[in-house]
Amino acid sequence: MKESFRKDPFTMAELPPRKRIEDAELLRALAHPLRSALLHHLTAVGPRTASECAEAVGSTASNCSWHLRQLAQYGLVERAEGEDGRERPWRARQVGLEIGPLGDDPVKRAAQLGVVGAALANEQELTQRFLDSIDGMEPRWRDAAGLNTYALRVTPEELTELVEAIDALVRPYVAAIRKDAPDDAKPVHVGLRALPRISHSGKAEA
Repeated sequence: MKESFRKDPFTMAELPPRKRIEDAELLRALAHPLRSALLHHLTAVGPRTASECAEAVGSTASNCSWHLRQLAQYGLVERAEGEDGRERPWRARQVGLEIGPLGDDPVKRAAQLGVVGAALANEQELTQRFLDSIDGMEPRWRDAAGLNTYALRVTPEELTELVEAIDALVRPYVAAIRKDAPDDAKPVHVGLRALPRISHSGKAEA
C-alpha cells in the first residue's frame, strides 16, 4: 500500500467539525440500516436524487424518498437545487457524525451501539462489493486499495493518540471537506477499528 502525504495539510482546527449526536431518539433513527447507508452515501458522493440513491444502496426510490424525508426532519439531509425541473436531489448537511464515548446511560448506550452496528454492516457490504468487482476494476484502483490489519500492543493513552493521529491524516481528504480533489479522484471508503482484543470466553486478552 502506498503512503501519501499532502503538501499543504490542514490543521484539525481548520477543518469543519463533525456533527455530535447526543439525543437517544436521533441515535435510534440513525441505527436503521437504510438510513445509515443513505446518509453515508450522500456524505461520500454529494447530492443525489432518491432514484440515484436507490440504485446505490439497493432499495426502491419510494422507500429511499421516505427515509430521506425522515433524515431531513432530524436536520441531517436537505434538498439541493435540481436541474431543468427534474427530481431535486438530496444532500447531507454535515461532514461526518460523532456519537461520542459510550456512556453509562443504558438507553443511550444501546442507541449508540445500534448506530455502530449499522455502520459496520454498511462497511462490510461496501467491502464485499469491492471484492465482487475486482475483476472488472481499473488496475490502478485495484492496486491502490488496501485491506490491512494490525495486532498492536499499546496503552489506552497510546491507542487514543494513534487514533487521533490517523484521523488528523485522513480528514483533509474527506469528500465533504476537500475542495482541491483532482479530476480523476473518486469516492473511496476508509474504515478504522481500534479496539481491545476479546477472547472467545469474553475476557480481555493480556
